[in-house]
Amino acid sequence: MVSDDVVPGNAAARLDELTDLVTPLAVRTAVTLRVPDRIASGTTELDDLAVACEADRDSLGRLLRYLVHRGVFTESSPDEFGLTGIGELLCDRTDGGYGTRLDLDGFAARMDLAILGLPHAVRTGGPGYAEVHGRDLWADLDANPGYRSHFDELMASLQADTAPQVAALYPWHEVGRVADVGGGSGALLAELLTAHPHLRGTLVDRPEPVATAARAFAGRGLADRAEAVVGDFFRALPTGADVYLVSRALTDWNDAAATAVLARCAEAAGPTGRVLVVEVLPTEPHVPHLSPYDLRMLVEVGGRERDHDAHVALAAAAGLAPARTWSGKAGLALLEFTAQRSP
Repeated sequence: MVSDDVVPGNAAARLDELTDLVTPLAVRTAVTLRVPDRIASGTTELDDLAVACEADRDSLGRLLRYLVHRGVFTESSPDEFGLTGIGELLCDRTDGGYGTRLDLDGFAARMDLAILGLPHAVRTGGPGYAEVHGRDLWADLDANPGYRSHFDELMASLQADTAPQVAALYPWHEVGRVADVGGGSGALLAELLTAHPHLRGTLVDRPEPVATAARAFAGRGLADRAEAVVGDFFRALPTGADVYLVSRALTDWNDAAATAVLARCAEAAGPTGRVLVVEVLPTEPHVPHLSPYDLRMLVEVGGRERDHDAHVALAAAAGLAPARTWSGKAGLALLEFTAQRSP
């Protein structure tokens, strides 16, 4: 918790830090113009940088000197710029790298800029993404293959940490077939089937990620054990799986929608099947509301962070009862539910 006992002068300085918009956008502008990349490749003179970036020389110089004072660049001699350790991080254009995440021409920044719709989200309780970009996030993904590709890569990068834990923690030897509901590009299901050769799996999602997942399964030699099916987790799901897995998807939805997803899973699982929810829980040391994640979920998709008890309440409303729980690293939790027994 932040103390209320703040010296007035310090409080004002802290408030300036909290409300500054110029610095983050200055950094993002430098990334968008690929200034760090060009400096790293040897273009360090202001004149040359302005030509390479197709920028106004004077304006670019003002931007760079502003960021020199904030530890992003160096100016070793007049008009000669270099990178600090922070600046070097901005050259990373890999999936999840700072250069990719902060480029204002990319989809990651488009999601970030949806925060301008936060007043709408707070007033209405619904997402603010469409207020900023003209259509909701899911429609934006459908309309732009480049956005969809980036989103799939982002989800796959999350699963790079999640999937091995899910494969190791859950007793998959008890399972013959698993259905990955809202499984995206298939990274999690592919990991499960690779780690457990006896498993068979079905992925259910929208047409675009299903096509990506099918290619991924074929590329990993899993096509004979993994099928990718176009479906909607607000409607009836394919039956026949022992476990219906919902991984890091419920946070994308409000309580009513998340309950509906679990209810469809419960219907498909039937009286003997299981529903496995995988989420990062905002519990100690992952303090609720400490990160921007909860507000990002609100403004981007109308979703929210939930703790263990909130997930149990959602499941109960969907006709499910808690069975077993497994804890992973960095707040990851596997929550298993089964059909509620009649009194």
